[in-house]
Amino acid sequence: MTERRSQKHLVRKAFDRAAERYDSAAAVQREACERLAGFAARFIAELPGSGGIVVDAGCGTGLGLPALTALRPGAHVLAIDLAPAMLAQARRAAAALAPTAPLAAVCGDLEHLPLAGGSLALLWSSLALQWCAPQAAMREIARTLAPGGQAFVATLGPRTLHELEAAFAGIDQAEHRIAFHDAGTWAAHARGAGLDVAGLENFDIHALAPDLRKLLKDIKTIGASTVTGARRRTPLGRTAWQGLESRYETHRRADGLLPATYDLILLALRKPETANGVQA
Repeated sequence: MTERRSQKHLVRKAFDRAAERYDSAAAVQREACERLAGFAARFIAELPGSGGIVVDAGCGTGLGLPALTALRPGAHVLAIDLAPAMLAQARRAAAALAPTAPLAAVCGDLEHLPLAGGSLALLWSSLALQWCAPQAAMREIARTLAPGGQAFVATLGPRTLHELEAAFAGIDQAEHRIAFHDAGTWAAHARGAGLDVAGLENFDIHALAPDLRKLLKDIKTIGASTVTGARRRTPLGRTAWQGLESRYETHRRADGLLPATYDLILLALRKPETANGVQA
């Protein structure tokens, strides 16, 4: 198994394990969906008409499905996720919203979308592409969008979980978060794939908990504890844990809660209808 396939295997396992409990700790994911929906509403008018095929790429438990269907009424919605257990949860969520219209769901890799070229009117992806190589992800979005089609993406930048990274400094040399790419990198790879960047925003949102143990439990519950480098293999000892708590305590807010920062990047992308006068 190649290193990249091995990494994807770990991510799939983490989210399969997290699927049943995911929504109980997904406050940040809900906020990201809400923010992306409001952001997308400012650009969706550029796409005339209704219907077509739209994809929730990295659908998770289906938190974004109501927003996606509201953005593109009458569309045929397809949900894609790497983790089969997440797709099962998304199907259940969709059935609760529309019992007579079963959700079309496909297990697939966002770096290799199981879709025909030029087949999509719209692609939505909320907090999934950070697990992908930006160049590969943007290439697939550009390939699968129809000319004039749009993509709305929420992903994460390098300030994500910076408090955790700082707290572990000096405790060990292990990696405690994945390698995140900044907004400029995502925009550059989108343009490199031939997409227009119609909109870009970047700001912090936060997960909150009364103590570090609860904060870390929530991060683990949503599957976000998977990293792709040198992971810690043994539990922290008592002294190391106390040191970690002490370091993290410096981030406690005035309201008494501990934050975990998520560096949210929002992108509105569009595939040109023509390229140098030729149909794209």
